[in-house]
Order: sequence, then structure tokens, then C-alpha cells
Amino acid sequence: MIPIFEPETEAEAAGIVATIARNDLTLKIEGGGTRSGLGNPVAADRLLSTRKLSGIVSYNPAEMTMTAKAGTPVAEIEAMLVENRQMLAFEPLDHRGVMATAGEPTIGGVFATNASGPRRLVAGAARDHLLGIRFANGAGEVIKSGGRVMKNVTGLDLVKLLCGSHGTLGLLTEVTFKVLPLPPASATIVVSGLDDAQAAAAMARAMALPVEVSGAAHLPESVRSRFLAGGLPDGPATVLRLEGLAASVVVRREKLLAAFASIAPVAVLDHDATTSLWREICDVKPYADATQKPLWRVSAAPSAGQQLVAALRLEAGVDAFYDWQGGLVWLRMEADAEADLLRHYIKGVGGGHATLVRASDAIRAKTPAFEPEAPAVAALSARLKHKFNPKGIFNPGKMSF
Repeated sequence: MIPIFEPETEAEAAGIVATIARNDLTLKIEGGGTRSGLGNPVAADRLLSTRKLSGIVSYNPAEMTMTAKAGTPVAEIEAMLVENRQMLAFEPLDHRGVMATAGEPTIGGVFATNASGPRRLVAGAARDHLLGIRFANGAGEVIKSGGRVMKNVTGLDLVKLLCGSHGTLGLLTEVTFKVLPLPPASATIVVSGLDDAQAAAAMARAMALPVEVSGAAHLPESVRSRFLAGGLPDGPATVLRLEGLAASVVVRREKLLAAFASIAPVAVLDHDATTSLWREICDVKPYADATQKPLWRVSAAPSAGQQLVAALRLEAGVDAFYDWQGGLVWLRMEADAEADLLRHYIKGVGGGHATLVRASDAIRAKTPAFEPEAPAVAALSARLKHKFNPKGIFNPGKMSF
């Protein structure tokens, strides 16, 4: 068990970082510990938890902005937003199910990993909602985005740079983000019986219609029964979400039903079922299975996702379902991670990237969790890391292999 720091103030956290740097030690950073297994294995001398850096600093519902300390539980933030009929529009993914972790997800962890859910295809990712940050760099200096400008990185958007860096560039202490109104009504159209290729075409057609689809996913028969406790209609399910004012949802729902009624059987889920279904899609419910079977998060062109899965199935045991109109593929391997094979086929379908979310310790030890960077990109990443974290004290090895 390595020594654990739990600072209660930003100044205390920055002081710890400065001491670690002076003593040439390394530091593993985590919030609630629910996402700590993401990325490559980290071997550090000390652990710093932000869970006591907690609390909502300010919230202005009229301006739809909130500032919170990094260790603030997401549940606390969402509870306050719901009271004001507002939400985190990017639907942060809760990794506890697929990673078999406990604890409480924190808002700092959400932005450190850029955790984004089904509404990303219309609302953007977590980083698109992040407005400002405070963080401690590798020397223990507190930086505020948009205020102090770091030497030799003038012009960089620090907010976008830190979001998704998995704690390798700095220790987030405070985040400011925008929120949006919570839709008062929603419905989901379920188109049944389509194969993966037909579903990709159907989702593309739905997104092209003037009906403002806010979620488009395909749940093949292998996973369909694991959603809504088996309550979806028989056959593979292509699901299309509508949100907004009740009258508007009704009109758009009828347009979607008319567009697909001649193609396949269609059904409608009400607001409550819609809320439950998309929460389960967001949190990858089929693979929250208490196993260590390798789980990949693959991003590709929406039309290419099903081509990738079809190619992989000729050579490996694969289970999969699709979000983001087919552009996000959740892949569970039955045995080995098959990283080389997967990344080979990703190139073959036009490019994309694959992140290993879960695997056994033995597989993680030999498999790069993140897509290998091109030489020029890797060189730029190394220069940025040197500016922010010159001694490499934060999460060593997390994003490199």
C-alpha cells in the first residue's frame, strides 16, 4: 500500500505536488477511484486523492454555468441541476459497472477522462462543455485557464488540453462548465429486426431527417435482452431518441414512425423507459458483467463501425453494440485483447482509434491501452508534457507504453 494524500484545499494539494517534485518522486492521481483502471498501469511512489477537494463553488441557473471543486461527486452536481431542471448535456459515462469499481465518480474524473455519453453526437463531448479550470502543474504552481499564461505555450487552450489528459499534465483542482435545460419529455423509437449494416443505414437516414434525434444506437440480438431487463421487442433493436417539449416530441415521433414503418416493425418507449434505456446504453450495461474479458471503446466513422465488427468476427470471438449512430463501437473480446488485429482493421475501414477500457492485469501489461500516436504527434505530446509536467511526476506511464 503506497502512502495516500487527501488534501482539503487547493493550496495543500499544490504544496504536496511541489514536495513530490523536489524529492524526485512520482504521484498517482485519482478522484473517487471509479476510473483509476483506465489507461496503462501506473506505478507511482505516492497516491493523491481529490475526494476531499469537494463542493460546488458557484452555480448560476440563469447563466447555465457551474463551478465545482474537482473531487465533487457527480451525483451531488446532478441532484442540484435536476432541482433547477438542468443537466450535464454530454451524459457522463459511469465506469463503475464495466470496471467493477466502487466509490463515487467525481466531476474532476469526468473531465480528466473526457467521459461522454450518447448525446455526444449532437451536444458534443465533455470537453466542449468545459469553460474554465484551475490546476497544479508539475512544479506545484496553481494555474487558472485564461488568466496566467505559461511560458512557451501562449495560445494553447488549456481547458481543452487538460480535458482528456488522464491526469498526466496537471492536477485538476476546480472546473467551470456549462449546463443545459433538462428536456421535459422524451421518447424512443425502436426499429426491430435490422442487421448491423441495415441499422447503420437506418440511423444515417434518421439523423438526416428534420426531427432532431438526440441518440442513435444499434443493439444486436446478442445484447438486446440485457437492456431494460429484457423489455425491448424481439430481434435486434435500432433505437432513436427524441427529446424536447411534449408536443414537439409527439410530432417528431410520428414522423419517425412514418419513415420506418414500411421497413421493419416499430415500437415506441415512453419517457421513463427512454430515460432508463439510454442510461444503460451510456453505462455499457451489457458488459457490466463482473468479468475481465477485454473491453474496447472504438471510435470510427459511423458507416464503418459495422464493417469493422464484421471483419473481426471472421478471426476472433467478438460481441459488440453501437452508439453515436454507429461511430462508437463497444467491443468485448472473448479471449485475448487482439490489439494488433483490431488496430489493423481500424486502419482498413478508414481510420479511427481504439482504447482498451478493461482487461486482466496480464493483458494490460502487454497491451497499449491507447492508440499509438504518429511520430509527429508523439513528439508534440512529449514537448507539451515536458512543459506542464517536466519531471513526469503525474500518473507515470498512464498514456504511454
